[in-house]
Amino acid sequence: MAQKPTHDDVIRLLGPLSDQAVADILKVDASYSDLEAVALRLAQEDDVLGEMRRPLTGSAAQVYDIVKSVEEYGDERDRRG
Repeated sequence: MAQKPTHDDVIRLLGPLSDQAVADILKVDASYSDLEAVALRLAQEDDVLGEMRRPLTGSAAQVYDIVKSVEEYGDERDRRG
């Protein structure tokens, strides 16, 4: 069985998130592969294919939603800059 991602894994893959945002992501119980898929999606936000990409599903979609809400709302769960 694959090891679950750690706090450091989340930060390394998704960037500097608040402790609360990382805790929320870890609660989703996403795999390391899910985190990699989210990181790839975030890196390719300006992809020319746009809507032709396959949508994220399951845990990866939940993690993506957490990261995007942190970016959008800029509250105490905001990315550190």
